[in-house]
Amino acid sequence: MNTPDLEWEKLSFSYTPTDFNVRCTFKDGKWGEIEVSDSPYIPMHISASCLHYGQESFEGLKAFRGKDGKIRVFRMEENAKRFIRSAEGICMQPMPEELFCEMVRKVVKLNARFVPPYGTGASLYIRPLEIGITPLVGVAPATEYMVIMFVTPVGPYFKNGFKPIKVCMSREYDRVAPKGTGSIKIGGNYAASLNAGQKAHSMGYGNMLYFDPKDKKYIDECGAANFFAIKDNTYITPGSETVLPSITNMSLEVLAADLGLNVERRLFTIDEFDSFEECSACGTAAVCSPIGQIDDLDTGKSYVFGDGKEPGKWTTALYNKLRAIQYGEEPDTHNWCEILVEE
Repeated sequence: MNTPDLEWEKLSFSYTPTDFNVRCTFKDGKWGEIEVSDSPYIPMHISASCLHYGQESFEGLKAFRGKDGKIRVFRMEENAKRFIRSAEGICMQPMPEELFCEMVRKVVKLNARFVPPYGTGASLYIRPLEIGITPLVGVAPATEYMVIMFVTPVGPYFKNGFKPIKVCMSREYDRVAPKGTGSIKIGGNYAASLNAGQKAHSMGYGNMLYFDPKDKKYIDECGAANFFAIKDNTYITPGSETVLPSITNMSLEVLAADLGLNVERRLFTIDEFDSFEECSACGTAAVCSPIGQIDDLDTGKSYVFGDGKEPGKWTTALYNKLRAIQYGEEPDTHNWCEILVEE
């Protein structure tokens, strides 16, 4: 197998071309066969519903090469279920879980030489997306859909070590609307967060922490990631209906319980920040992104967790444990990984 000439450790979280992508189209009331393409382009009518009325959803998951040389895909069944919920949330045709997983297996195996070597900290990012492709001018759901899955190798998230970031929060921005699309993974949610994210980055912060869009009282998401905190031997994460159910967060909750922590998914306000011992964002890209300080831009108050310079012990333990499972360094006792053995 030819290995691409890439500096794995220096890869960023960006698009690097690979050999193939896979596609499947829903037409005439049924899903077709999986097609393989070496083109990074898709045919698109100028009045396709995804371009005009936002019928688009996507997912993000990863494949890892373990120390045994085998390739592991992490919890793709959960991504399939969330992909279905997203499609249903914006009146698209949901792809069956079995077909979704078949496409994931195929696109990873076709691009196996791009799964980074064990020990580099890099991984293969898998991006499934569904789009409405029916030509429409009137506002209505499409009748034809395409699911595309492409992959790209991405480098280790923490280039300079596992260190805390600073984030800010402001009541000036809403990530999503109450009773809206916050709990499903569609592109519109991310477009709506760009202004707030750019403001945070321009001020030197890693992310914007959002309040709930209804009362501007409870903590919601941290940029495009879920948020959790540790206090009194308890893992606490927002129990908000506008938060996207993160598969990483779901996994961390299980591992937290395994480590002896209590787990609470509930509403909480900034009044609890002074009692938090650790805070972190979490998601597919970083697993855990520890937070050392949160600045309230509206009140000028700052909250520092621990010494603000080093990640907390529980965040570090959870990060290390989940990564060890993904790379096959620890037993996968929860059966989260599907192993794809190279031929």
